[in-house]
Amino acid sequence: MDAMRVSQLPEELLYLWHTHRTEVLLTAGLLFAIARLAVHWRKRTSKQIWTPLALTPTSEKLLPIPSAKEQLAVADHYEAPLLKPATRPKPGPKRVTGTRRAKPVGSKIDGSEAITCIQPLIFYYTLGGSTKAYADKLAASFTASATQSVLAPEVLDLAETEYDDYFLNSPKKTGTAYFYLLLLPTYNIDTNLSAFLANLDETHHDFRIDTAPLSGLAGYSVFGVGDKQEWPTEQDGFCTQAVEADRWMAKLTGRKRGFPMGTGDVRSDLEARLEEWTAGVGSVMSDLAEGRGLGEGVAGSGDAVESADEEDADEQDDVTETATTKSRRKPIKRSRTDDLEDMKAPIPVDFTTTFKTSSSTIPAPPKPMVPESSPTYTSLTKQGYTIVGSHSGVKICRWTKSALRGRGSCYKYSFYGIASHLCMEATPSLSCSNKCVFCWRHGTNPVGTTWRWTVDPPDLIFAGMKEGHYKKIKMLKGVPGVRAERFSEAMRIRHCALSLVGEPIFYPHINELLAMLHREHISSFLVCNAQHPDQLATLGPVTQLYVSIDASNKDSLRRIDRPLHRDFWERFCRCMDILRQKRFTHRTVFRLTLVKGFNIDEEAEGYADLVERALPGFVEVKGVTYCGTSTAAGAGLSMQNVPFYDEVRTFVLALEAALLRRGLDYGIGAEHAHSCCILLADRQRFFKPSATSGDGVARWHTLIDYAAFFRNLESGAPFGPEDYVGAPTPEWALWGAGGFDPRDERVDRKGRPKVVEVA
Repeated sequence: MDAMRVSQLPEELLYLWHTHRTEVLLTAGLLFAIARLAVHWRKRTSKQIWTPLALTPTSEKLLPIPSAKEQLAVADHYEAPLLKPATRPKPGPKRVTGTRRAKPVGSKIDGSEAITCIQPLIFYYTLGGSTKAYADKLAASFTASATQSVLAPEVLDLAETEYDDYFLNSPKKTGTAYFYLLLLPTYNIDTNLSAFLANLDETHHDFRIDTAPLSGLAGYSVFGVGDKQEWPTEQDGFCTQAVEADRWMAKLTGRKRGFPMGTGDVRSDLEARLEEWTAGVGSVMSDLAEGRGLGEGVAGSGDAVESADEEDADEQDDVTETATTKSRRKPIKRSRTDDLEDMKAPIPVDFTTTFKTSSSTIPAPPKPMVPESSPTYTSLTKQGYTIVGSHSGVKICRWTKSALRGRGSCYKYSFYGIASHLCMEATPSLSCSNKCVFCWRHGTNPVGTTWRWTVDPPDLIFAGMKEGHYKKIKMLKGVPGVRAERFSEAMRIRHCALSLVGEPIFYPHINELLAMLHREHISSFLVCNAQHPDQLATLGPVTQLYVSIDASNKDSLRRIDRPLHRDFWERFCRCMDILRQKRFTHRTVFRLTLVKGFNIDEEAEGYADLVERALPGFVEVKGVTYCGTSTAAGAGLSMQNVPFYDEVRTFVLALEAALLRRGLDYGIGAEHAHSCCILLADRQRFFKPSATSGDGVARWHTLIDYAAFFRNLESGAPFGPEDYVGAPTPEWALWGAGGFDPRDERVDRKGRPKVVEVA
């Protein structure tokens, strides 16, 4: 019996194994995992070693392993801070505390010690000695005006200078920052100047040398000496070696161009241009000595480096990226501003039946239109505006930078003779009574039908506009390609376009502000939206009066301008009648902005009716400019609404024909294809023989004689637009010629010359 049980035991064990093997395996695995975790936790919680003490083999002491920070403290021989006992961190986000370091007194250059004086170094190169004479003359000028902060200059001949001493690293002297001035002629033969330029090239591309080894300089500026008789343009060779030196110095200094590169023709204007450049460089060095620094471009108007002037596609990694350029590339989180048009007006309440006089019925005092703490102020300043007072503003136009760089002025130069770098764009009222679909400032500028804000005095506005404009112009001195002579000219405002944003005529003291402009011989171009007939009727003298005519009928005007006034069409028609009366005292202009899908198709006849009603002196027809913002898309505008120039030409020809059918003799006086803008003018008033030519041939006279305007204004006698008609419209601005200034060069988005075929 026992033998039988023994024989059955393996079978029972095998049966039990097959029956419960899953539970057995899971239990074994669980026990093994618990054992491994226990060993692991024990190692983590007891990071310590046992070290026997001397002469006491039986007693032992725990010694903690020194941390990495303590080991570094011993290795680097510095006094490590006392270790605090470990405490359990509190739940929640980590709080970072610290103290703000105070900035040392005095200006700094590239993060070095405080600077107390500027040391100019004048480098020149010459073969015949003429450039040396100009360098000595420049040094004498700076020596005569030397101060404790701007020292007398040193003159160095590049042919006798060791390049590594000055162009491999910037000179170092305690409390002194160096400013390089380079006077360079241009030769079409091999000279040491070519070796100097090659050295700058090699220094920039040498991987062993820092990308911007001359960043310790306070700044630099280059003046080129050339001959326009032999080499008329830069493409032909005029001052090309100076241009190349300016480009390499910009890379080696980390874009520290202190003043725009100057150029002079040895056969005509060299001494005058050198004198202008000297005055500009002197003012920059004075600013540096006072700690004002160099300008790096204007926010909202493009960075200092653009159009690949100093950043080629294959050299993106070679240019030092400063903290300011990094901050510009960060996406800006714009403050949200409510659309005031969508806010419902409060229900009117009649207080005439009130028996008691309550303090609640007293109207609240007026508030600033754009207070500094408002999202509107933040949004506008981020877009590049300088807010003047509580309701005015000034901003640099993109055409100003274009004109400073010799890349063309806006249509006002072709039509009326206004150079963009002499023009200030401003407004005394940021508020408007329309919300046009093509407006660039959707949701940022305030809107309203009546003036309900505080009113700043006109002298405060005028002074603030000039100060803000000049400050922005000075910040453009480091922009690549800025011409020194135009930069100097831009420091004297000659024209003011009151058309920035909002409604300038809305300002209660607009006539006083215009008088202040005219007293300083600054011409005035005022733009209104034909929604304020009372202010238009009382408007005083103005050089040119614009009225925006964005639609030819009531329904189109409602869709395009989206006016806030309920009687907007009646106001619009009253303004047309007032313009008809003012055509003998004011130079009036209709401004038509064409938006495809809104006001182009079959509306030439309607516009002709409005011209017949108001009889303006000029009619400007311009294609809309798409700003590319989400707000514009929300208003129903996209790139498909931007007409091509051929479509604008077709519309203008149709409008001209419609005017002729009504017996109105308007003709095409000028065009500016670059702005997609064409000018129609009254032929009887502005197409006549020139008094200066004497040939009796009739020509268009769309330009303005600004000196004559101020003479007539100061005489006190009545005068009209015909009394300050200027010279004949230049041939290059006439219909079919394109309208681009031949003195300048049209470029594409990459800064390359652009050839445009004119039909």
